[in-house]
Amino acid sequence: MTWLDRYLQNWRIRKARRELPPGARVLDIGTYDGTLFRLTKASGVGIDPELAAGASIPGVTLVKGSFPKDLPELPDESFDAVTALAVVEHVPESDLPIWAETISRLVVPNGPLIITVPAPTVDTILHVLMRLKLVAGMEAHQHHGFKPNDLDHIFTAPLWQRAKHRTFQLGLNHLYVFERESRPSG
Repeated sequence: MTWLDRYLQNWRIRKARRELPPGARVLDIGTYDGTLFRLTKASGVGIDPELAAGASIPGVTLVKGSFPKDLPELPDESFDAVTALAVVEHVPESDLPIWAETISRLVVPNGPLIITVPAPTVDTILHVLMRLKLVAGMEAHQHHGFKPNDLDHIFTAPLWQRAKHRTFQLGLNHLYVFERESRPSG
């Protein structure tokens, strides 16, 4: 990870941090090295197939693996919030409805799902930055032309409601916050 990768990662985390409930127990999908937990002081579980070796973080379990298949067995409503920062664009579109359903079981009612996703134009910029060795370009080949507004069709009622959508980094990245709908009783 280059200095620019780290800078961009921290910028995404700062955007997400504003959306986390105080003292949240978080599921961080694509945690990489647990930086989100270190910067927010949140507890919870981080999962990433490319999990970087590092020091343990108090109150945090880091899992090397893919979401949701490698996530340890957890009770429903285990988390106050879920984050997926610069991750969804790497996931095959056919898997995303499974993500929407699985995450809805794991987060408390009205709990936020915080997603950052790059604009499609970022792929071109990313390849230039990779050639200049300014970014590592982690898994850039996995981007599949994902369009940020596709999230509104994936994370939808009756499980989810979009609470927020904003752009940042000169419009090159999108922040989405979805809230898990309360389940009707009985």
